[in-house]
Amino acid sequence: MQDARGAPAGSPGPSLRLLFLFLFVMGVAPSPALTAGCPDRCVCDDQLVVQCAGQDLTLFPNDLPLATRQLIISNNRIGDLPALQLNYLSDLVYLDCSNNSLTEISESTFGNLRKLAYLDLSFNTLLQIEDRTFGPLSSLVMLRLTDNPGLSEIHPDAFSENMALQVLDVSRNNLTVLNISSLIALPALRSLGLSGNPWRCDCDTEDLCLWCHSDHRPDSGQTVCHSPSELAGQRLAEVGMQLRADCHQGLGYWDYLFFIAIGFVIFSAGTVSAWVMGVLMVLYERYSKRKSEELDSDDEDERGGMGNSSATNQDLTVAL
Repeated sequence: MQDARGAPAGSPGPSLRLLFLFLFVMGVAPSPALTAGCPDRCVCDDQLVVQCAGQDLTLFPNDLPLATRQLIISNNRIGDLPALQLNYLSDLVYLDCSNNSLTEISESTFGNLRKLAYLDLSFNTLLQIEDRTFGPLSSLVMLRLTDNPGLSEIHPDAFSENMALQVLDVSRNNLTVLNISSLIALPALRSLGLSGNPWRCDCDTEDLCLWCHSDHRPDSGQTVCHSPSELAGQRLAEVGMQLRADCHQGLGYWDYLFFIAIGFVIFSAGTVSAWVMGVLMVLYERYSKRKSEELDSDDEDERGGMGNSSATNQDLTVAL
């Protein structure tokens, strides 16, 4: 049985079929805004992987597809990661920025990259890692920060919110100390690369050395002290217990001698001060007594003068 236009009864007409096709396309196909064209000098794979490595780029690529999941911009000369452009890539999972000219990153740089799991910032010119720089990266599993020759400071709370972090590599930088308070609290951390840094093995790195001693890291054999000279070349894991003994030892001979000297100085100063105060009090008492005697003498003289004057007046009266 057919309808008036020849279509079988019970089957959707052409208009309805077109509507179904339109809804299917809209539901399955990516939005045009998400599948915008590929940036110049980059290769895009199904609008999910964008490969821009080794293109001598000096600026972060423009017009990246918003659905990009992997972005590789390694081996260029890019000096800045613009937060505004980067944070549009909310589906980004893999980001390779190695071998560029990056000097600074901040918390805002990765503010909206909640899905990012892999981040490579090695072979750049970073100088320091600030507080909560990687805080927004709640899904970060692997972070490579190697071979930044000027990187000398990492804030103690730089990784405090990266609870999913499993692999952290800070090898071959210019680190002399590293506060591990936040690293100890990371439940998923399995590997920590520390080798190739000029570690200063003293009381500031005691916790780090003890941690290397208790948790054997893959590169622990290559993680050695650079200073002081008497510990140079020794593995951090080997000097941990020695530093604990040196940094928490009891009072020695010179310590006691110092405290005795300080006590003697304080006692001497107190004695001299008391003597000076005593002398001043005696002088003041003598001065006050003398002044009082002089005032009494003046009063007696004045009263004596008044008595003589009265007697003279009486004699004159009798004579008259």
